[in-house]
Amino acid sequence: MITFDNVFKFYRTPKTLKIVLDHLSFKLNKGTSYGILGVNGAGKSTLMRLMAGTEMPNSGRIHRNVRVSWPLGFAGGLHHALTGRENVQFVARVYRQDIRKAVRFVDDFAEIGAYIDAPFGTYSSGMQQRLAFGLSMAIDFDCYLIDEVMAVGDSRFQKRCQDEFDKRKQYADVVMISHVTDQIQNYCDRGVVLADGKMYFFDAIDEAIEMYKQLNM
Repeated sequence: MITFDNVFKFYRTPKTLKIVLDHLSFKLNKGTSYGILGVNGAGKSTLMRLMAGTEMPNSGRIHRNVRVSWPLGFAGGLHHALTGRENVQFVARVYRQDIRKAVRFVDDFAEIGAYIDAPFGTYSSGMQQRLAFGLSMAIDFDCYLIDEVMAVGDSRFQKRCQDEFDKRKQYADVVMISHVTDQIQNYCDRGVVLADGKMYFFDAIDEAIEMYKQLNM
């Protein structure tokens, strides 16, 4: 599904070198959902951006042989000068989806009414999240990336997000970052702990959670 080949990722700061992945090689297998745990600052979100292809490693290669989503609900890639409808049309075209079907789905799901034809940059943050989450659900992915956000909006809309995502989980894999260990247990088959530039894989979710708790002590 996703293969990392000797990947080295770091950030240089004025005082130090922050290593996120220290020349790691591993494979995330199709048909398996992974829960990623780690203390704050370990580099979990960077790891997810590498998986999505929105950020590049300093060295090494990352291979994907399935259709991988952007992080669920992420609105940063949508163009503020385009309308909501135009953003949906553009993304659907890139992913070779039925454009009219995608627009109908997002229009119904996001519940933003006439704002679908207003510039995305004029939306409130909540409206942006609704449209972005709806767009994430409108595209058929083989693997969904989730960086903490499982749902947006009020409790009613969050329930709708949850129900819609549960449908996708029946046929797609998940790579999830979450500090809520119950979510990791509910959605993931294997656990992964990111610490000090290394990744530790566990067949049992509970073992990954135990290591994560030890790191937080």
